Amino acid sequence: QVQLVESGGGLVQPGGSLRLSCAASGRAFSSYPMGWFRQAPGKEREFVAAINRSGGTTYYADSVKGRFTLSRDNAKNTLYLQLNSLKPADTAVYTCAASRRAPYTTNEHEYDYWGQGTQVTVSS
Repeated sequence: QVQLVESGGGLVQPGGSLRLSCAASGRAFSSYPMGWFRQAPGKEREFVAAINRSGGTTYYADSVKGRFTLSRDNAKNTLYLQLNSLKPADTAVYTCAASRRAPYTTNEHEYDYWGQGTQVTVSS
């Protein structure tokens, strides 16, 4: 089992940036493909980005491609999501998750462990 704790959310103006972190504890972080999801008020949770175990392969939703960057530091048991060029439509609770489905998956039902989420609000 792995425990996940997100941080780094906040209020930012359109065009701004944030860096989200997801700290993992418990079983070997490096054995899990990881992902980020987000859920806006009144909407279903949606996939944002995923990364394989080594960090060498990433995959992004079309809505964030070119603006968000996903990375991981297995030595520090931490997952990162760099959010650039933020838009009001990016406002949501962002949650990291760990999967046992290699190399990675975009399907939320294939993620076994979830954090509590961190709020990102993009507003002027």
